[in-house]
Amino acid sequence: MADAILYGVVQKIIESLGSSTLKQIGSIWGVKDDLEKMNNTVLTIQAVLEDAEEQQVQNHQDKQWLMKLREVVFDADDLLSDFSTHVFRRKVMGGDKMTKKVRIFFSSSNQIVFSLKMACKIKAMRERLNDIAYNRNNFQLIQRPLETLAVTRERETKVAMGERETHSFVRKEDVIGREEDKEAIIGLLQDFDVKKKVSFISIVGIGGLGKSTLAQYIYNDEMVNAHFELKMWVCVSDVFDVKTIVENMITSATKKKPESLLMEQLQDELLKILNQKIYLLVLDDVWIENKATWGKLKTLLLDGKKGSKVVITTRTKLVADVTSPNSQYFLRGLSDDQSWALLKQMAFEEGKETINSNFEVIGMDIVKKCQGVPLAIKIIGSVLYTKKSVDGWLNIKNNELTNVTELKDGILPILKLSYNHLPSHLKCCFAYCSLFPKDYLIDKLTLIQLWIAQGFIQSRDENLLLVDVANDYFKELLWRSFFQEVEEGKGMTRARGFKMHDLIHDLAQSVSKSECTLVDSNANNVNEKVRHLSFPFYNVSFFEENLSILVKANKIRTFILAYNNWNYDQGTIEESTLKKLISTFRFLRALDLHGLNMKMLPNTIDTLMHLKYLDLSYNDIEVLPSSITKLVNLQTLKLCRCKKLRELPNTIGTLMHLKYLDISLNDIEILPSSITKLVNLQTLKLGKCKKLRELPVDIQKLVSLKHFDLEDCENLTHMPHGLGKFTSLQTLNLFVVSKGLVASSKHCGGLAELKWLNDLRGKLEIKNLAWVKDATPEFEAANLKEKQCLSELILKWNPEGDDGVDVSDDENSMNSLQPHESLKSLEVDGYMGVRFSSWLSFLTNLVDLCISDCKKCQYLPPLYQLPSLRRLDIWFMDGLEYMTDGDMNDEISASLASPSTFFPSLEKLTLCICPNLKGWWRSVDKGNEATTTSTISSSSTNHCHQHMPYFPHLSYLELRGCPKMTCMPLFPNLEEELWLSNNSWKALEETIEMNNRGGRASSFPSSSSSSSSSFSPPLSKLKLLRLWRIPEELESLPEEWFKNLTSLESLQIRECPNLMSLPEGMSHLTSLQSLSIEDCPQLNQRCEKENGEDRDKISHIPYLHIW
Repeated sequence: MADAILYGVVQKIIESLGSSTLKQIGSIWGVKDDLEKMNNTVLTIQAVLEDAEEQQVQNHQDKQWLMKLREVVFDADDLLSDFSTHVFRRKVMGGDKMTKKVRIFFSSSNQIVFSLKMACKIKAMRERLNDIAYNRNNFQLIQRPLETLAVTRERETKVAMGERETHSFVRKEDVIGREEDKEAIIGLLQDFDVKKKVSFISIVGIGGLGKSTLAQYIYNDEMVNAHFELKMWVCVSDVFDVKTIVENMITSATKKKPESLLMEQLQDELLKILNQKIYLLVLDDVWIENKATWGKLKTLLLDGKKGSKVVITTRTKLVADVTSPNSQYFLRGLSDDQSWALLKQMAFEEGKETINSNFEVIGMDIVKKCQGVPLAIKIIGSVLYTKKSVDGWLNIKNNELTNVTELKDGILPILKLSYNHLPSHLKCCFAYCSLFPKDYLIDKLTLIQLWIAQGFIQSRDENLLLVDVANDYFKELLWRSFFQEVEEGKGMTRARGFKMHDLIHDLAQSVSKSECTLVDSNANNVNEKVRHLSFPFYNVSFFEENLSILVKANKIRTFILAYNNWNYDQGTIEESTLKKLISTFRFLRALDLHGLNMKMLPNTIDTLMHLKYLDLSYNDIEVLPSSITKLVNLQTLKLCRCKKLRELPNTIGTLMHLKYLDISLNDIEILPSSITKLVNLQTLKLGKCKKLRELPVDIQKLVSLKHFDLEDCENLTHMPHGLGKFTSLQTLNLFVVSKGLVASSKHCGGLAELKWLNDLRGKLEIKNLAWVKDATPEFEAANLKEKQCLSELILKWNPEGDDGVDVSDDENSMNSLQPHESLKSLEVDGYMGVRFSSWLSFLTNLVDLCISDCKKCQYLPPLYQLPSLRRLDIWFMDGLEYMTDGDMNDEISASLASPSTFFPSLEKLTLCICPNLKGWWRSVDKGNEATTTSTISSSSTNHCHQHMPYFPHLSYLELRGCPKMTCMPLFPNLEEELWLSNNSWKALEETIEMNNRGGRASSFPSSSSSSSSSFSPPLSKLKLLRLWRIPEELESLPEEWFKNLTSLESLQIRECPNLMSLPEGMSHLTSLQSLSIEDCPQLNQRCEKENGEDRDKISHIPYLHIW
């Protein structure tokens, strides 16, 4: 296969030769004709590249010609980059008067030698290219018109990115044809009739068959979740390292990385985790064939409780024989009908009902060639999607697919077909991805920046940003299944990114092997001709030990660190090693040195004149050398988490091509004024720079700025005047309203700066709204209603209290803060009005709503009809008396008419520290008499609750610190959690007794049910119940509270000093795995291990924590 990256470099040369800079200087140096002839030659070479790539598999001479071409092309690109860089540096020295300064410079006596030298190099390079172009005639290569290639690229991109773009790469593919496999393996997992406590099961099948997908399908099954007390997932992949696997097991089980890195301590921690638990461990993509090495891990896995299972996915039976000789499940391919169903999903528009029978006949023949392998079917489907005619499908079936399946590389040839059908501009981008190791979580933005640094991204439209063009490239590769979108971890450790399937990674390596190298642990695979190096491991000492080997590859363009597991304290790279690397790799375009614990960056960094991407994040650098500002080609500079860095160089404004600057999570207090000279800067990240006091006065000079990250810059006092001129700004996540003398300064911008920033998207937080004078016109000037791309809005009033706040003014002015109805998330904090604006009820796309610390607010507008609301949080509302000032019967009527109209999507509700909250509704209309819900008599309450509205999909409910609340909608379908603390128990009692009251069905539709006819008793799906600070008069938990809790897995009882006994029904809670009793002295005594009177009620529970 030809070097896929070569095409990208050729295209970059053509772009450089056509630039105004080279044309201008070429005429001054007298090499204009040479540059034009060079351009024509390169265009001729480009035209035959595609044919050379196709022929080289069978023709060794073609391959040799391509290898020679490769060397010349890279050298030509380096020469032109030298040329341009010299000009750029003179431009920086001469300011903006480019033409005059350059002419003076290049005509001066001290430049005569340099110009003659460069002219000679250009002439010599043209002759080398001419020789290569002439030799092409010896191989009868077909010259394909460049216009046709361009049109093909445009057409294929439009087809692939057109109508499918909105849904193709985010649609969740159904797992087709694996139900029987799933049931069979779950049967093995539930089998207790085994002699050993821990048993091992292998899922065996060829690559791309869906082993990992099936394992994930099983891993997340509800029956499996209920059966196992602990689940762990570890991707093993090519390198079977016991220590790494143990670390990943601990991380999967505890959701945090182990603190110790010593094997002895890791082993002890793992044994504690597994001790007497029924656990499930999935070891995905295992290749180990050595019994002794496997035995070292197996020994550590045997302390689980009987019934524990280890599932291994592998491609080879030999691995299965080593790891699980007694239980092997061989996964077969999909049936022809299942394969055709999957192919239809990929090859046709979603929702297309009728398909020409000719397509089906051809499609059935094609899927037979895919041998039932889902990955191959998806890949071939993405190719067929661009072929809209029957003839196009026939060509794939009869010609191209027939040829590739004759090769003997397993499933790889079919994937190679999909690569062959990529437009040339995507081939080089895909091939470059081989630098990331298998199972690596790829960050899309980083990959895009690396593509741009290598010159792979071009656009004929000057109005299009390269980052946007590259994003389209990425989307197309994603849609064609070259990437898979994944999410790893949970909570704070959750990360979203992209991965390549192992076979796709193999394909990337096969098409880039002469260009890209994933360096192995001893650097034996580093070839001196290679151009891109990646290091998939973290080992500072490696660079010192293998320096002599690495420096042989002295023409590399990429040096990146791509390791999945990184720990901060693993040594510091020596300055002498850094200097040697920098002095050797002078053709670098991308240099990644993140996390090497560097104390300083060598001042020789300026010798890397071609550098476009530099990552210095996660280092201990205190001062950057001023020489860094001589890197005039630099486009991306990352300094994130260099926590000792206090300032940037004063001359940073000379980085004339810088487009992305990340200095987030640093202790920088002020930015140098020269930063406003970065007129090409598109992204400036200052997030979590908590000591940053102010922004540059002339911020408006950053005319290209589109993304301005200021999140959590808590010490920022004001926004600079002129910010409103950034009408193309897409990201501005913080706007700080200023106070006092600062606010009156001419350099300080008010809310009117937001008026025309209507392209803002994502999150916007506005702080200190209480400091705004003449609030109504100022709020109107912010023009929030026109910001339709904004998804998250945070409005914060005065954090220092409510002194001097005019309540009526707050209420009137809040009307002017109405956002666009497309808003997804809203947070309001510190508002001092009695009531909220009615616009809150009309945010029909709102998903998350959080209202906190609004001390004087007494009630909220009706929220029950918001169709998309999933999460509602109410915190610290001292004045709140009712959730709504509406009538309960209005909402009851709506609920009875259709339960789907009452909070139809709400899944999580939190009401915390609302000491005066009395009920959900302000009044109940009983005939002609209106009364508050807090004064309803007992008999009236019973009557009302017969028809009380209930939350149809609520899964999580937290009621804490609302002791006066006696009336609220019911919550029979809770699944995730119910947390009650210092609260009235009325709502819980009413919910439990729903099936005992007339006028309401005895059971209710389950929120998790796929069928509307599936019913379950109230709270029968609940898994976690927390009961804290229950009323003092309650000495025993009522029996009826527990009769329906058949799914309860965990129960916590805390700070209930008068609670004396547990109900008899505790023994019937067969799903209960954990019971925690804390600060309940009388109950603690009754649950003592030896003589406790209630001990028998809880003896069946595996995990007891009583203190």
